[in-house]
Formats: sequence, structure tokens, C-alpha cells
Amino acid sequence: MSIKTIIFGCGNISEIAYNYLNDDDRYSVVAFTQNREYVTETMFLDLPVVEFESIANIYDPAEYYLFAPLSATKLNKFREKIYMEGKQKGYQFISYISPHALCFTKKIGENCFILENNVIQYCTSIGNNCILWSGNHIGHHSVIEDHVFITSHVVVSGMCKIGKYSYIGVNSSFKDNLNIAENTIIGMASCVTKNTEPYNIYIGSPAKKFKECDDSIVL
Repeated sequence: MSIKTIIFGCGNISEIAYNYLNDDDRYSVVAFTQNREYVTETMFLDLPVVEFESIANIYDPAEYYLFAPLSATKLNKFREKIYMEGKQKGYQFISYISPHALCFTKKIGENCFILENNVIQYCTSIGNNCILWSGNHIGHHSVIEDHVFITSHVVVSGMCKIGKYSYIGVNSSFKDNLNIAENTIIGMASCVTKNTEPYNIYIGSPAKKFKECDDSIVL
């Protein structure tokens, strides 16, 4: 029996998530949800749009699951906010792992969106509320903490830790045994060879500290 799922959001990523889930017999998307102030239409992709504030009055948390594959807005803090509010309403969240990903670990949390051609090696773990876009390599014994966004074609070598809320740009790479601090931003095509400090942006090859940042940064 397919899992009845409600997707948070009516933007581009939500539309992409709908297409993945709609092509997968494991899931049945029944509706979309959005914060009340952003609900402008009652339908999206021919499915109802309901206010998130009152969703539990319409869709029983004991019967339906949520999925919130949102962007890295406010350094992933907005996605965390929706995830935590959904949990408070009593919902469980699905994690979507593409059947075209090579995933050799069972240590993957809730509300993760892991797309095709990711290679996730043995003895790794991925926390809650993470997004791994297409074509990444997560090396053995590495840890991806909660609320991380990894874009595409990122290579994380073995025994690395990517701290909470971090954002990893396209085509970046990491040498083994690195500790990437919470709230780190890695620019695209950067080669990271040293540990990072929180709330800093790193760019270049080798990557160097570019400037400090905060949650207001637009990614």
C-alpha cells in the first residue's frame, strides 16, 4: 500500500518532489500545504492546497505523512521550522530516496530528499531534514548532520562530518577527516582541505574563508 503524502509548498522544488513521488509506487500524493499567508490558490497540480495551520483538522496525522523538501532559505532554518511544526502537529515525515541512488546505509533520518545518482557508502549516516540533490558521493564513515543542503556533484571523502545547517555548493569537494562546522557555506567548485568555522563562507581551491554570514543570507 502506498504512503499517503502531503507536500509542503507550491514552488519549484515542491513540483519536482511531486513528480518524483508521483512516478514512485511507494507514495501517493494527496495534497499540498502552505502557510496561510501564502495560500493564493485552492489547487496546485490538480490537487488541493490546504492551510498548514489547520492541516491536522483535515488530514489525520495517524493516516497521512508530510514531506517538506524546501530550499536552504535562512540557512536551512525555514525548512527546520516547518519540519518541527509538522512534528508538533503529530505528523511523521517521509524520506524520499531515489531508486536510482546507491545507498549502502540505513542511517537516514526523516524528511530527507535524496535524488538519483547519489552514492552513499557503508558506515555513513545522514540526519533529519537533509537534501542531497543529484550525483553526489558521500564517503565511508562520514556524518551528515541535520538540516544540511548538498547541491550536485559534491564529493565528500571518508570520515568527514558536515555540521548542521550547512550549505554545500555544486562541484565542491572535501578531503578526508574534515570537520565542517555548523552553518558553513561552501561555494561552488571549492576544494576544502581544512576544517571550517561556523557562520563563514568558504570559496576557492583550496577553499579559504571569504567572509562571515548569518541566517539572512540569500543562497
